[in-house]
Amino acid sequence: MGKLKTHKATAKRFKVTGSGKLMRTRQGKSHLRRKKAKRVKAQLLEMVTVENSALVKRVRKLAPYLKNK
Repeated sequence: MGKLKTHKATAKRFKVTGSGKLMRTRQGKSHLRRKKAKRVKAQLLEMVTVENSALVKRVRKLAPYLKNK
């Protein structure tokens, strides 16, 4: 059986917690941040759990070796 290739963009955007939950980064961090409130900018740094089971399934296929870091 051959090895599967990891989709690198997916591996950079998602992390797996110790309990196995999939976490994602938030959007809207790249530009136009001057007009955003401090509270909003702080919230953008936090990662969020992925609730959509179809998305979890797709990420697991794209990054089969995604490990806990």
